[in-house]
Amino acid sequence: MNTQERLKALVMGAGVILMLVLAAGVYRYTDAYASSIQPSSFRSFNVSGEGKVVVSPDIATFTYSVITEGGTDLSALMTQNDAKGKKAIDFVKAQGIKAEDIKTEQFGVDSRYQYANCGGLSGGVCPPPTIVGYTVRQTVSVKIRKDNFGKVGALLSGVVGSGANSVSQITFTLDDPAKAEAEARAKAFAQAREKADALASAGKFSVGRLLNVSEGGYNPRYYAADSYAMGKGGGGAMPAPATIEPGSQDIVINLSLQYEIR
Repeated sequence: MNTQERLKALVMGAGVILMLVLAAGVYRYTDAYASSIQPSSFRSFNVSGEGKVVVSPDIATFTYSVITEGGTDLSALMTQNDAKGKKAIDFVKAQGIKAEDIKTEQFGVDSRYQYANCGGLSGGVCPPPTIVGYTVRQTVSVKIRKDNFGKVGALLSGVVGSGANSVSQITFTLDDPAKAEAEARAKAFAQAREKADALASAGKFSVGRLLNVSEGGYNPRYYAADSYAMGKGGGGAMPAPATIEPGSQDIVINLSLQYEIR
């Protein structure tokens, strides 16, 4: 083998060695990176925790509907319905409820039809149904702040006396549950971490990095009064409900934590 051939062989050998070194380096890097972001399952463990906070509701909500039913003069029906709806809203505002806490949830018009009796018709065409009247409905939701909780009974009775035909359940909840959720979350995390330390002590290993956290939703428990339904005429007398207590509700957060084993 001449000098040129030996030189060529040396260059090729050096190239192969360099490629092997680079491949080994890439493998070590990718293996280390994979381990850093997702260690093998047998090198990690999971614990769970639950945090609960008992809170007093600061918001009460209910809805009521104003329903007007009549003939085919839709304009007149809408005028009547609007007048009764305005009277009910004016009453709610007079009880100290702010305009931003009163919201029209739904407004609609339904047609009522009369159908021809075509049971014995042979060879002819049954005429289409005809409109014989309309029903106008508007549904309004009311939000009652904590300082007005003493007026809940008067509001439920008063909207019916002012023209509403039905009143839904009164529901108590929190206007902004974020603070209570954060407190429950902190309790859940502390409980889960305490479990992790106890398991590590029993298993003679150390708790490593926190690898993953998953959270379950909070679970408020609502307390509500009975619902009432009146005739379609509206404005009827509704018995005042018994004293309504808002009670309490539980905000619950469930956490699942995954830790690395060291």
